[in-house]
Amino acid sequence: MNEQTRAGDWEVVKNTKPRIRHTMLRVKNLDKSLDFYTRLFGMTLFRRKDNEGGKYTVAFVGYGDENAEPAIELTYNWGRDGDYDKGEGFGHIAIGVPDIHGLCEKLEAEGVEIPRPPGPLKHGGPNASIIAFVRDPDGYTIELGERA
Repeated sequence: MNEQTRAGDWEVVKNTKPRIRHTMLRVKNLDKSLDFYTRLFGMTLFRRKDNEGGKYTVAFVGYGDENAEPAIELTYNWGRDGDYDKGEGFGHIAIGVPDIHGLCEKLEAEGVEIPRPPGPLKHGGPNASIIAFVRDPDGYTIELGERA
């Protein structure tokens, strides 16, 4: 049985199995990123918190229950409005979707960059998944996937 307590504004869940909690992305415009992930991708804003001492704001978004499902942490460092170096190690976030073609049409109409339109996974054979790659407002790559 899980025991839940409150630590300030943060919920703490004890006695749970290990899981991936979140992936953090640094963003230059938190409101624009929140709109992208919530309105265009249908994620829920789980929580948002300003940290006066650290001069940053964090917002957690995702699907389902934050205490059971992975989330994305969007971090805005106050006064940092330029791009971040994405590095060579980061690849992409992957999101499974039920209608990849419909979503890509919607994203394209919103001006979202789609460097790789929907199509079968290369070398995937006759039952290959359909994938596409899009970029969020900060240039992070998101792989969209629909099982064939």
